[in-house]
Amino acid sequence: MKKFFQNTPINRWLFFLFICFFFGGTLYVSTRFVNKLKLEEKQKVESYAKALEILSGTDFVDSHVQEFLFKIVENNTSIPVILVDQNFEILETKNVPSQISDNDKKIAKYLKNLRKSHEAIEIILPTGKNYIYYENSDLLNQLRYYPLILICLISLFIFFSYWYFKTLRETEKSYLWAGMAKETAHQIGTPLSSLMGWIELLKLEEIDQTSVKEIEKDVYRLNQIAERFSKIGSSTELKPSNVVDVSRRTMEYLRNRLSRNIEFKFHATDDEILLNLSEPLFSWVLENLMKNAADAMENKGLIGLYLTDYEDTVVISLQDTGPGIPKKLQKKIFEPGFTTKKRGWGLGLSLAKRIIEDYHKGKIYIEHSSKEKGTEFTIVLKK
Repeated sequence: MKKFFQNTPINRWLFFLFICFFFGGTLYVSTRFVNKLKLEEKQKVESYAKALEILSGTDFVDSHVQEFLFKIVENNTSIPVILVDQNFEILETKNVPSQISDNDKKIAKYLKNLRKSHEAIEIILPTGKNYIYYENSDLLNQLRYYPLILICLISLFIFFSYWYFKTLRETEKSYLWAGMAKETAHQIGTPLSSLMGWIELLKLEEIDQTSVKEIEKDVYRLNQIAERFSKIGSSTELKPSNVVDVSRRTMEYLRNRLSRNIEFKFHATDDEILLNLSEPLFSWVLENLMKNAADAMENKGLIGLYLTDYEDTVVISLQDTGPGIPKKLQKKIFEPGFTTKKRGWGLGLSLAKRIIEDYHKGKIYIEHSSKEKGTEFTIVLKK
């Protein structure tokens, strides 16, 4: 049962076919019902015409037969009919709205429309021929639109249900992400405090202080990220920051920690580009992308980070010379749990997408990816 509700191509096709069959079946049944009712109304008008023909063309009719014929005539209370002579002069109207029948121009136009929409029913009398023209009853006219109204209502219901469950699912995801982030920050917090204490002790020892400073940078950075992750789910405070400095510092930080066989390139169109950012989270996104690039290139190649300042947006492009991402996987890489690595939870790119799109109201996507040119990720942030 669980597999049936999964969002797979087969299930999507099955749902599409179900909708097609449902709508097609509704139209077929409704159209058949309308056509049947239309035929019945035609038969009623023919009976009405035959009754008039007998009553008008025979001098003597048995009283019981006459009563029956009058009932046929009187029972037509819904189908508009107009009786005309062979010169198309109107002799009688029945069930025609008074605002039409009382106006010569309107009744003439109404008759003209009836002659176009329905074939006349002929009445043969001793004095000549008369004709009956008729129109569908109001009920039949309304039923003709019933399938369309039904389909519209069902479509609205399906759309609303889809929107509701999608929104509910996204809300549940948000709570899950917030819970995971806070729990991760909480679990990291205790060993981080211990590490910071050990760093202070190392400073007192006669060892290379350069290494101690680098360790201190790592712990401080990790502490920043843990602190920010603990606030995910609450209101995000974005502060005006120079995105050029933040991006450059992130690249320099990784330059000393990734393989020396990786070449780093950085370029920005301006020295200062101010954006409202959460620096620790934005820096973490860039760090995650660059680490993925290094893994894809097997720690040998080129990583380029380029910032372009436009009037309303800033475009950040991160390029690598790796083997690229297969096209069939490109739509899945931002999904939670998806990973091509033997180790890892597959949450990095998914979290990066949430940080850029949910917290910074920007966009992140794959610009292109191929074996020949590597992969390029693009981040677009509004000013």
